[in-house]
Amino acid sequence: MSVTVELLKPVLALVCWTLVMWLWMYATRIPAMQKAKINPDDARHPGTYVDKMPANVRSAADNYNHLHEQPTIFYALMFFAAMTGGEGHFMVVLAWIYVGLRVVHSFVQVLQPNVTLRFMVFALASLTLFVMAGREVMRIFL
Repeated sequence: MSVTVELLKPVLALVCWTLVMWLWMYATRIPAMQKAKINPDDARHPGTYVDKMPANVRSAADNYNHLHEQPTIFYALMFFAAMTGGEGHFMVVLAWIYVGLRVVHSFVQVLQPNVTLRFMVFALASLTLFVMAGREVMRIFL
């Protein structure tokens, strides 16, 4: 398998994890809405029924949304590296570390209501992303 494919495997893994979180979100949200007798038409706008949903249900939805925020930088960075020759063992390892930290972040956010722990995992993932971006900047511009 080519090095570029190895570089893009973490991208596929994070896409798949995002889909797992989509399933988790709806597997908890739909029963919670039924139990709270929330009419789906009344829930058109985010936050309209937030007070009627359990925290773990809201956390799964929040995490799903978070997987569409910072990881977009990861996706762009990985495709940039793949298209410009930025693959290499170090970049692949960093990419897997980032994906692993995002998965851990999901579990912490949904299962452990400890904001400090969640922030530490998020900060480590962010730091990993900074290192990856810095590596690409140095490779391209220096």
